[in-house]
Amino acid sequence: MRTKREDVRNVAIIAHVDHGKTTLVDELLKQSGVFRAGQEVAERVMDSGDIERERGITILSKNTAVMYKNTKINIVDTPGHADFGGEVERVLKMVNGVVLLVDAFEGAMPQTKFVLRKALELELPVIVCINKIDRPEARPAEVVDEVLELFLELDAGDEQLECPFIYASAKAGFAKRNLEDESKDMAPLFETILDYIPAPQGDPQAPTQMLISTIDYNEYVGRIGVGKVENGVLRVNQEVALVNHHDPDKQKKVKVSKLYEFDGLNKVEVTEAGIGSIVAVSGIADLHIGDTLCAPEKPEPIPFQKISEPTIAMHFLVNDSPFAGQEGKYVTSRHLRDRLFRELNTDVSLRVEETESADCFKVSGRGELHLSVLIENMRREGYEFAVSKAEVLYKEDEKGRRLEPMELVFVDVPEEFSGSVIQKLSLRKGELQGMGTANGGYTRLEFAIPSRGLIGYRGEFLTDTKGNGIMNQVFDGYGLFKGEISYRKNGSLIAFETGESVTYGLFNAQERGTLFIGPGEKVYAGMVIGENCKTDDVEVNVCKTKHLSNTRASGSDDALKLTPPREMSLEQSLEFIDTDELLEVTPVKLRIRKRILDSKLRKRSGFNKQ
Repeated sequence: MRTKREDVRNVAIIAHVDHGKTTLVDELLKQSGVFRAGQEVAERVMDSGDIERERGITILSKNTAVMYKNTKINIVDTPGHADFGGEVERVLKMVNGVVLLVDAFEGAMPQTKFVLRKALELELPVIVCINKIDRPEARPAEVVDEVLELFLELDAGDEQLECPFIYASAKAGFAKRNLEDESKDMAPLFETILDYIPAPQGDPQAPTQMLISTIDYNEYVGRIGVGKVENGVLRVNQEVALVNHHDPDKQKKVKVSKLYEFDGLNKVEVTEAGIGSIVAVSGIADLHIGDTLCAPEKPEPIPFQKISEPTIAMHFLVNDSPFAGQEGKYVTSRHLRDRLFRELNTDVSLRVEETESADCFKVSGRGELHLSVLIENMRREGYEFAVSKAEVLYKEDEKGRRLEPMELVFVDVPEEFSGSVIQKLSLRKGELQGMGTANGGYTRLEFAIPSRGLIGYRGEFLTDTKGNGIMNQVFDGYGLFKGEISYRKNGSLIAFETGESVTYGLFNAQERGTLFIGPGEKVYAGMVIGENCKTDDVEVNVCKTKHLSNTRASGSDDALKLTPPREMSLEQSLEFIDTDELLEVTPVKLRIRKRILDSKLRKRSGFNKQ
């Protein structure tokens, strides 16, 4: 007998990047009394990773819960970036409704469409929350129309079109049902969640069933599965069968050693959980996303969509440069292997494969951002390694034709830069599909482009638009191979010998192009120290000092003026490297280098730029 559990609501917060999801969750936590009076609370408390805090992005979905009028509201904060879209798809299986957050100035953006489509496909009720209405340039009434147009475009049903609209400022901590209302808190949003999001349903008397939607990992207890109890009751020490909808052969008996419910930011141990509860389970080693825990006498897996396949790959290699082992704590292939396979515990969109070489691993992910976050995390943990240029993963169709991943790219730029963006993306096999006006007098361009065409483009895009452009992309399936794309036009400036860079050598080298290093830096033969202004690679000697033939001229070195070097971030370095180059990553430094360091061997191998 299916019953409703009225004292629980399960809701996910979905939105485009930077529309305020995590800030909204902060405010709901504060106003529901989760924090003690006077307790110091960090801003965006849900973004627990260092990189999440620095970049202001959410990478992994987070679970929390608040109490409001004796009802427990389980809230899931989801990522907005397309690279972490796999997280969003899975999380929506856990909830009974969503709060769609839309910025009152930016309006409906590409990722808004992506996350809303997922919610509508699962027939989840939607509460639309127009956030940041206190922004000076906010235009809430127009944004409401944009959102309704988006619902119609995505073929929403009549019930879904009748969704409630809430106006809010997560930062200022208020929400209201109508723009003219007065409000000092989030109560209208809480009330709307209770009224409009249905209570979870299930059969408490039926055999246990729970779908694992996310995986957490903890050094002490191992893998932790998070999911919603669909039917029956889950108890500590209960024997359950582990089954999977996509893997009929998987069936093993396991035991639930610990059970947790969420309370604010904490996990609280409980002895049992009923239908509709979002819980974390530990003590099961071989637990994966999409697995169902069910009663052994009735092992029925819950259907679950397959996790999106990776579209981009890089090789992670043991560092073999002349400076290897000097700056990192973990440098061997065993360290590298253990760390990469450990990442698979929590990141299901990632794939790690061993290659013919014991020192090289092929790592595939959903995009450049996805892989760069992993590289940055490893670097901070003390790992030293090298990575190759990102390459896309191809497929073949039944006719044997080559298919490649495609993206839809939405670009908002001031009108004067649109010509340059169209020209650059056309060279990268982009096809202009639409052109219109966006907010603030910007031009909005829509392209269909191979994922390959975007590798290494973001830095160029920011330069071309003087930092004023906004670019968003959404994966758009696989399409026919579009032909070769030439990436970098310019060659590299390569250090000729190992030593320390000096002003005189750098002064002569800077006439050839843009330098990445200043004086007093250690370099080695084969290291890339700058970008040539021509297309070919050139070796330069930056360690060369001036011969003192005339004692009177010895002080003239001080008069040499060096242009400040171009400081490259991790993303910029990954975008810059070419197919015959590697990026050496250590906790201290990022160095670009040629794969083959010896110049004679390099010329002989013919492994030149493609």
